[in-house]
Amino acid sequence: MREYRRQTSALPSAHFTALRDALLSSPLVGRSTLAGPFQSSRGFAVIFREEGRDKVLERFPSLKPYFDAVLGVPAVRALTPWWVRQLTRIPNAWYLNVLLVSEGGTVARHVDATLRKPAEEADAIPELVSVLYLSVPNARGGDLQLWNGPTPITRLPPKENALVHFRGDLAHQVNAFEGAAGAVRASLVIEQYHFGAEALARLPEFRLESRA
Repeated sequence: MREYRRQTSALPSAHFTALRDALLSSPLVGRSTLAGPFQSSRGFAVIFREEGRDKVLERFPSLKPYFDAVLGVPAVRALTPWWVRQLTRIPNAWYLNVLLVSEGGTVARHVDATLRKPAEEADAIPELVSVLYLSVPNARGGDLQLWNGPTPITRLPPKENALVHFRGDLAHQVNAFEGAAGAVRASLVIEQYHFGAEALARLPEFRLESRA
């Protein structure tokens, strides 16, 4: 599997605008439900399995074009070399996080593992993580940095409607942006997991998490 892949203009303009406006104006946006490196951020989150996908779309219908383009097979294919015909370990559980970071805010270096505790899988990490940039201020910084263990891989500047997939075992951080007082950098992050039957059964089909 490739380490990462970046795509600009990920969604048609009308679909992107509808999704951005729906998520950022949601009354669910509040103090982050995550601790640790996310303490300075805001947003809300959704945990769901394949059986709960329709429930997510009932609540957030503007997500459908994005889900069709990103969930499961499309994301795995994006990180799989073209000569590999058969895909394995297709994601079957997801953690969706609407993430808002204000000027000067950061997300410290970490490896995603949000569903480790609810799935009761001590070593669980995502197969991959997908990030869509919803709102990017005209400012310095805000880059996404990736590492493979101690080795730096890349530093990706944010851009509205750009999509980044990266392997779930990669450490990453979000650097602060400066020069846009009162502005917010917003992204839609989806951790994509593959669990066995027992761990999958411990996860809810659909659960909203918000501190609004």
